[in-house]
Amino acid sequence: MSRVTTLRVGSLVVHALDGGGQRLDGGAMFGVVPKPLWERRIAADARNRIPLTMRCLLVEHDDGLVLIDNGVGNKESEKFIEIYGIENAGAGGRTAIEDAIAELGHSPADIRTVINTHLHFDHAGGNTFIAPDDPAARVQLAFPNARYIVHRREYEWAGIRNERTTASYLPHNYLPVLEAGRMQFLEGERETVVPGIRTLVTPGHTPWHMSILIENGGEGLLFPADTIPTAHHIPLPWVMGYDVEPIRTLESKRTLYERGMAEGWRVVFEHDADTVGGRLVPGDQGVTLGERLPALARTGAGG
Repeated sequence: MSRVTTLRVGSLVVHALDGGGQRLDGGAMFGVVPKPLWERRIAADARNRIPLTMRCLLVEHDDGLVLIDNGVGNKESEKFIEIYGIENAGAGGRTAIEDAIAELGHSPADIRTVINTHLHFDHAGGNTFIAPDDPAARVQLAFPNARYIVHRREYEWAGIRNERTTASYLPHNYLPVLEAGRMQFLEGERETVVPGIRTLVTPGHTPWHMSILIENGGEGLLFPADTIPTAHHIPLPWVMGYDVEPIRTLESKRTLYERGMAEGWRVVFEHDADTVGGRLVPGDQGVTLGERLPALARTGAGG
């Protein structure tokens, strides 16, 4: 079974990597949208959880391989894995994202830049790992030769420990990166990481959440992370209950759609188990998805 879907953005080769599956509460995923509406699009299990994936991007770039988000990693307890329906085991003790990288002929040591759209456990959990054969269970950097890109204000927000956010931010996913001197902070609302790959602050899910825009040869590809986690979240008011500032999410989406439709962007969804992405085009509700690219069939919690 392949874990890779490959696209081109101009001369850049972009691989959508299947980083494993998870199941989250459907009500939380769709916020104020009533269950009779969202359940027509995606069925819930007996615990009201819906199947999601943890899709990441790997970009072949002249400046070295760029990995955007990296799934949940391998450090969590069996209880955690059961609660969130995590299925990301790969071959020989590896994780799903390691399998996907290996499928392309690379190893984690080949990655030169890691971008964290934000520091929630299902986006930045793969920053670090515990070697399966390590009796001391030491947390190590998963990409030892990479710089890790994080927005400074997102990192600061992660350090605010309160009942609303603490379950999403697990320090062992990012503190070892800082302590190793491999974390590079961004400061602005729009930053170029390498030529053709830029970050756009899209507040709402978290106050300093970033979407990623890849541009080359007159083409654009948007990776909106949790601003538009699935194709089902394209309608403006379909906003997650997990978002700390839902009205700002709505406005972030509106801004992305205005430019995306004007410039013909494609989009890749991080959490849609059935649809890798498509093109943003005008629709009855302002915007819809054209040229839909279906996800590769696989078993497990993500589809």
